[in-house]
Amino acid sequence: MELNNVKETVDTEVTGVTEVLIVGGGPTGLTLAIDLARRGVRSLVVERADALFPGSRGKGIQPRTMEVFDDLGVLESVRAAGGSYPVGMIWQNGERQGEHRMFDEVAPTEAAPYAGMWMVPQWRTQEILLARLRELGGDVVFGRELTGLTQDTDGVTAAFANGAPVRARYAVAADGGRSTVRRLLGIGMTGETVDPNPTLVADVRISGLDRDNLHVFPPSDGEGFLAIWPLPGVEDFQLVGDFEDPAAAPDLSLDGIRKLVATRTHLAPDAVTEVRWVSDFRPRAALADRFRKDRVFLAGDAAHVHSPAGGQGLNTSVQDAYNLGWKLGAVLRGGAPDALLDSYEEERHPVAAEMLGLSTRVHRGEVRRGEATQQLGVGYRGCSLAVETRTGLPQDALHAGDRAPDGTRGGVRLFDAFRGPHWTLLAVGETEAELPPLEGDLVHTVHVPEYEAYGTGVFLVRPDGYVGWAGESAAGLSDYWARFGARR
Repeated sequence: MELNNVKETVDTEVTGVTEVLIVGGGPTGLTLAIDLARRGVRSLVVERADALFPGSRGKGIQPRTMEVFDDLGVLESVRAAGGSYPVGMIWQNGERQGEHRMFDEVAPTEAAPYAGMWMVPQWRTQEILLARLRELGGDVVFGRELTGLTQDTDGVTAAFANGAPVRARYAVAADGGRSTVRRLLGIGMTGETVDPNPTLVADVRISGLDRDNLHVFPPSDGEGFLAIWPLPGVEDFQLVGDFEDPAAAPDLSLDGIRKLVATRTHLAPDAVTEVRWVSDFRPRAALADRFRKDRVFLAGDAAHVHSPAGGQGLNTSVQDAYNLGWKLGAVLRGGAPDALLDSYEEERHPVAAEMLGLSTRVHRGEVRRGEATQQLGVGYRGCSLAVETRTGLPQDALHAGDRAPDGTRGGVRLFDAFRGPHWTLLAVGETEAELPPLEGDLVHTVHVPEYEAYGTGVFLVRPDGYVGWAGESAAGLSDYWARFGARR
């Protein structure tokens, strides 16, 4: 795999003052930096490693994350780099036994145009995000290991193993499951082992298998499960194998993986010609006790660690960043009150807990991958930013706190109207009152004919695509805006 110069370490001295320090250059940190950059917020992304993560690990992108990528301007690149998940083919004794579908098919709709999980190797997703960040004038400083973090009433000071300290208004831990930031903050993590048996995952070059199927080799004779996925856009396959002995120590060498393949499949050892990346882990689920301590926020794997089953980890992480980005931007650039930042933990902590439970149930075979795992139903009903003024709504109607659906009415596509760092004041159908002027230049107003996905009324759609306020008319909307809106 070619990383197109992203392995080059930026030698610029890390010093001075920034507005947001982002520790970690994975999908979470890159997404957050992109969102801040398009809002004119200065951020600094520091990464301990000397290059972007090189493996395919988090390869499944859920429909809700595709919507996020649409807003951030990377959707077409992600589409071009990926592909849909192939149908599984079960093998036994060198013979094809039949197809196995891991996912329940969900058709796209006007309201939810992206259906099914899209496969892109994680290293490629990160390349795309970094390229977008660079387009917006940002970058990642590689080879910078955080060693200390202190806070006061005005900001955060970070120390590094090499280079000068950094002063920032806020800091965000996007530095993974073994987060240094979380440890320095003294924030605990509560969890469980989902499976005590180890799992090996590797990116390999392998011959003798077609690229039209996911190749599944069920466990037999005391050996564990093995699956080999063709990765889109490259010659690599992702190999995933589990072991039925908790004490097993998977051999991560080329010879070890060749032996694994020869033992569990009909292929000869030399069918594996190259190991591009390899790792092993024991699936677990864990949730940080809190997502904020004063001026520091936890996001992504630093806040929640998932079993990879069901493809929830990377997607939940990207959406953490998407939730936090607009709120930091509103406070730092839009004149919104600092209290807006309290809603990050309020909203994302229960969502992460829900997604952790879902990942674990998928891992244990209790839930099918499909509509439940697409994250289109994730929302924030009942939270402080969700104000619903209508009464008597059925449970399945659109409420404040729900994801705002797509659709085209009156020549307006809603996702096109929502795209960008602004709020959208949406009037659907006939409304009894004129829409009030909301202070600031970060609100776009849209009128569309009646649309069944919304019903009739007035909806204030947040920058992250969720309905913040909803009413039959605009009565009371100005009070909401005075509490939470940006006033640049």
